[in-house]
Formats: sequence, structure tokens, C-alpha cells
Amino acid sequence: MTRVPRQSAWRPLMVMSVAAAALLGLTGCGGDVAAKEGVSTTPSTSASSTSASASASSSAPPSASSPQGTPANTAPAKPSEPPQQQNCPLPQTGFDCDFQQRFAAAQAYVAKRPGTVGIVVRDRQTGAVWRNDHATTPVWTASTIKLAMSVNLFLRDRAGSIHLSDEDRSLIQAMLHSSDDNAADTLWFRYAGDDHLTFNNAFPGYGMTSLAPQRGFSKFYPYWGFQKCTPDDLDRLINYVLGSLPGDLRDYIVGQLSAVDPDQQWGVWGAGPAAQPGNKDGWSDEQGGSVMNSVGFVGPGHRYTLAVMNSLNGEGGQEVGRVTDSQVAKLIFGGRF
Repeated sequence: MTRVPRQSAWRPLMVMSVAAAALLGLTGCGGDVAAKEGVSTTPSTSASSTSASASASSSAPPSASSPQGTPANTAPAKPSEPPQQQNCPLPQTGFDCDFQQRFAAAQAYVAKRPGTVGIVVRDRQTGAVWRNDHATTPVWTASTIKLAMSVNLFLRDRAGSIHLSDEDRSLIQAMLHSSDDNAADTLWFRYAGDDHLTFNNAFPGYGMTSLAPQRGFSKFYPYWGFQKCTPDDLDRLINYVLGSLPGDLRDYIVGQLSAVDPDQQWGVWGAGPAAQPGNKDGWSDEQGGSVMNSVGFVGPGHRYTLAVMNSLNGEGGQEVGRVTDSQVAKLIFGGRF
């Protein structure tokens, strides 16, 4: 709005300047006068240009060349990659940043707990796997081996090599639901074969390739109650159940693990009800101290599996291990679903 007065004052001055320059040019002195007159007109021209620029700036966004504001063709700054990597401590696992932070928290937690704790987490959808530093440490299986026994008995019955009676099926249900030791004994002695190796010969086929029966603890060898495996073995076993068993057998076992007796509602169960957990736990006092183990699944469609084996090494009792295993599941999956 300030442009009109400045322009109206400038025009008469320019007319007078041009006339004077023409008159003096005839006398040969026009060059110096014109130069001086030109200097006198410069402020008015600059003021007009500045005024025009100010007016334009108030009604239009900054251009790409404007020194003020964000350039029109430049996107807002994004965080650089290094800070993101710093916030995601385990990118090599293939899990998202939230899970990576959870894994780091779980590892920091178990590092301060009694004994050794091996952990394996698997995403069945993407194939990503996280293992901690004790995932390959052999630990007494305790009752987790009853899951492998159930798989073997069902598959042998399906193949026709044995015929499971109603009593046998009830015993399998008792092993899975309440981890009944007497049921496991009856089935082991009944179906281990003349050389006692029928179960153990089959277990590697379910992923338990490191499983090793232990001598010197029972007259009947091998015996389900005295064997060692690793968290990796349990991880492969639960994934065999979920991914390789015939559908009806899988659904039966999943149903049992999802509705276990209160004595098994710990470990993977610690992920919380929203995670829809299912698990097979194992606990015992062994040579070297108590062991508390848990293997199972969580999440919609049983997407994730978790195997935890805690060998307390004489540094604590069963309740201590039960708390450790449950807290691991909570740290990794609590609030995720």
C-alpha cells in the first residue's frame, strides 16, 4: 500500500533529470551531471524495489531461493540412520526395533539372575530368530520332554506301528495338561521298545538334535526323566509341533498347551492373557541344582515361539527360577498384543 506515493514522487524527478541531461549533453557536460543525477535517483528506485519485495513476501510462501523459512522444495529433516541404529540394539536379528529393545532388556535381566538362562525367540511368519548366549547350553529337560513323547506316540499311532488305547490317550492328556510324572512313566516303559531306544531314536526328527540321555541315574536307560537338551532343541520341537504335525494332531496339542493346569501357568504363560499363550513346562531338582524350563507359543495364530531353560546351578530354588522364566516372557511379549 506504500508503493503509490513513492512512485508518484519519483516520476516528476525523473522527467526533470532526463531534460537536464539532454540540455547539458548539448554543451558536452552531460556525462557528469547524468552520473550525479543517477546517484540521486538510486535511493528512490531501491526503496520502491524493497517495498515491492516486502509486499510480495507478506502474501506468498518463501521461494526455493529465499533465505528465510524452509525452502519450498525441501522436505522436513528426518532422523539420520545412526541414531536409529543406536535405538535398535540387535538389528541383525531381523526383528523390529521394539522387539530388539525387549530382547536387550531380557538379556540384561537374566544376567543378574541366579544360574544360567538360555532363551530362543522365533517369529514363525518372518523366520527371524533371536538367541541369547546360553541358547546352546545343555540343561536337564525335566518335563519338557513329555511334549516330544506325545508327538512320537501320536505319530506312531497314525502310522499304525502302535495302537493307542483310551487309557493311553488319557495318559498323554495328563502329561500335557498337568505334567503328570506317573503318566509319563507308564507310557515310556510301555512304548520305549525292547532296546529302550524307540523314543530317543525318533526325537532328533522333531528337531531335538542335541538331546542326550544321561547314564547312571536310573536302572532303565534311557529314561525320560534323565536327559539333557538345549533351548535350541526346544525351539525346534515347538516349531515342529506348530508347523509339521498333521492338522488334527497339532490342534489337539495346541489346545492342551493353551489350557494347562495352574501348576504350569508360568514361564511362557508370563506373556499375559492378551498374548494367548500356551506352554509345556518342566521343573525338577537335579544334580547341580534346580532347573526351570518353559517352551510354548504366543500371539495371534501362534506367530511367536519362546523357549527358556534356567539352570539355577545351586544358586536358588524352583520358585526363583519360576519367577525368572515368567519375567523373561513378560519382558519380551508383555503389552505387545
